[in-house]
Amino acid sequence: MVDVFVGVGSNLEPEVHLARAIEQLGRDLGPLRCSQLYESPPFGFEGPDFLNAVLAFESDLAPAAIEAVLTTVESAEGRPKAGERTLSRTLDLDLLLYGARVDAAERLPRADVLQYPFVLAPLAELAPQLRHPVTGVALGAAWRAMVRTVPALKCRGPAAD
Repeated sequence: MVDVFVGVGSNLEPEVHLARAIEQLGRDLGPLRCSQLYESPPFGFEGPDFLNAVLAFESDLAPAAIEAVLTTVESAEGRPKAGERTLSRTLDLDLLLYGARVDAAERLPRADVLQYPFVLAPLAELAPQLRHPVTGVALGAAWRAMVRTVPALKCRGPAAD
């Protein structure tokens, strides 16, 4: 079993789509730990604010199998199979970390982890002592460094009850 972290986000009816996605992912992938929801503006385009969270779970599925589950759930929530990254969306699910695996072809770890506050904040909330597989920096320390240089995120409370 490996520790897996998935980023979840939506800026079109986010409460509805995130709740359904979290419920479905719990059924498909097993027990989930969920960060709080964080509100942030879209990066790189105009649109409604996003709600983002990170889910954590243990799995023996390969990354490709997890990605297939994520794509299926995104599709069920109305996300087109392929599309522009800089558009509003009903649901965005990204495999962020798969244990300590580093694999460029699988995009692991996902670059978003250290790039965007709406990914790093909820990830650091769930696993502050976890070390990034490439940099070796603890996620909590990476977040404390980032928060000094970016606008504050608004914490909206629990994503799931």
